[in-house]
Amino acid sequence: MEIVVCVKPIPDPETRLRASPDGTTLDAEGVKFVLTGYDESAVEQALLLKEATPGSKVHVVSAGPAPRTEEVLRASLALGCDAATWVELPPGVGLDPVVAARALGKAVSALPHDLVLCGKQAGDDEAGVVPGALGEILGVPDFGAVVDLRWDPGAARLRFQRSAEAGSETWEAPLPCVVALQQAWNDPRTAKLPAILKSRKLPIAKVASEPPPPDGGTSRAVKFELPPPRTGAKLIEYKTPEEAAQKLVKALREEAKVFP
Repeated sequence: MEIVVCVKPIPDPETRLRASPDGTTLDAEGVKFVLTGYDESAVEQALLLKEATPGSKVHVVSAGPAPRTEEVLRASLALGCDAATWVELPPGVGLDPVVAARALGKAVSALPHDLVLCGKQAGDDEAGVVPGALGEILGVPDFGAVVDLRWDPGAARLRFQRSAEAGSETWEAPLPCVVALQQAWNDPRTAKLPAILKSRKLPIAKVASEPPPPDGGTSRAVKFELPPPRTGAKLIEYKTPEEAAQKLVKALREEAKVFP
């Protein structure tokens, strides 16, 4: 099975962010970029399917500028992916989800691919548009919010669960298709130091992207701002849990006025 995983670099959740001078985007200077959580599940699921299906290969693809995109591709190689492709974008160029899907689709279409995996949504814009758009571009079915994805070699079909409003749905689907992962079989693995060092020397195929539309695509960000700083926090000193509860209720009743 030829498996392609599409990943996106996002700011490390622990990184302190700030707006760009013009206030329209994130100032990426000094920001550490990592794989989004759902993309980590997509990589993990691809590796699990590879291990369960002899002869399978995993190719990871990402579109973006340097150095963030190369960093997440090498992180994926360190986890066990076999090859990587980087759709290069000029620094400072942002892509809306549909334009990003077109860039990824062009790269994926040039690769052998039976199954294309993505995270169900990115951890920065939370758009969740790329997997569906990618399926449309590649001309194959797409499925979102997938868990417990497994390959049935006897039936030559994927079997998986999808989160639904009232519970979960059981699905099966033939290849090729696009699947947006919510959760892999188990928690994403951690790369070991020898694999990390080896990934620094592995080749990454580079693909030049088409120039993005002058208007940025189907949508564009007009303002980027951080939430206002929290104020009014008050520490309660206590010696026992009972005393803490009594002081908290008193503060809520007499100061916050949330209790009668």
